[in-house]
Amino acid sequence: MPEIATIDIEPFRLGDAEARLAVAKSFGEAFEDIGFAVIVGHGIPGQLMDDTYAAAKAFFEMPLGAKLALQPPEKVKARGYLPMGIESVSATLTGETPPDLCEALVFAGIHRELRGDPNARPNYWPTDPPQLTGLIQSYARSIETLTRQLMEMSALALDLPEDYFDADFADPNMTFRFVNYPDQVEEPKPGQLRYGEHHDYGGLTILRQDSAPGGLQIWDPVVGWWDALSPHNSFVINVGDLMARWTNDRWSSTLHRVINPSRQLTGSTQRLSMVAFTGPNDNTEVVALPTCVDEAHPAKYEPVKAGPYIRSKIAASHELSTTR
Repeated sequence: MPEIATIDIEPFRLGDAEARLAVAKSFGEAFEDIGFAVIVGHGIPGQLMDDTYAAAKAFFEMPLGAKLALQPPEKVKARGYLPMGIESVSATLTGETPPDLCEALVFAGIHRELRGDPNARPNYWPTDPPQLTGLIQSYARSIETLTRQLMEMSALALDLPEDYFDADFADPNMTFRFVNYPDQVEEPKPGQLRYGEHHDYGGLTILRQDSAPGGLQIWDPVVGWWDALSPHNSFVINVGDLMARWTNDRWSSTLHRVINPSRQLTGSTQRLSMVAFTGPNDNTEVVALPTCVDEAHPAKYEPVKAGPYIRSKIAASHELSTTR
């Protein structure tokens, strides 16, 4: 059975050039292999991660009416509270599917809002529990720093100068989804999952998952679906479609899903994931990197602008999942 490589990135954060390169090469090898890696030694305090998780869990335990107060009037998936029953993420791959068995609280462009950017679109910030907004903002700052480190690692892994992606990630695209998978009182419909099979759309995805049953699985064409496990307060990192295009498919954007817990289990099977979708700024032209093309590997994709590309993917998903 495959397994995700666990990479300690502390030597990259704190070590010399030789140590940084060694970590970066291990990071890249994992993405060339299965498109996923687990990282530890990332420097984000475990207490911050645990506190943010606990406060987000408290939010989802509130009555539905209180949560719906954070649902945007336009009912899109980019910001605010997303109730159960409005999203089928695998619709872009398989057509009509039952709704995913999850609810989410979504924030986009937090860093722009915190910097006072006059063009930043405001998020829908919860007032209850009172500590949640501050925790999410602190967590977002930490993830923004981690994202820049991951892109420096990516550059070295792809045989590029360490600062190659700096300009594209000076004002990155970042969306945070706090996803609650409630206990399944009723048996799911045929083909219905906590989160259907899909590819992520953007650059690198940063996932903090818990150990509750009914979790992340990755597709392998030889062995089929297999469980993606990770230590407490580590991060699962995976490649999105945009990053795969950038690397000319040297790095894999791998199919994955979140399965249902066994009906035989007793006790709560609630699961909560904290997901950060990261990518370059909207105006970045994504064209096959110079170290990822040669005579044997010509460019597979036409250049695209990052922002319109991601928005087209989200729009297609939203259209298909709301026209069932």
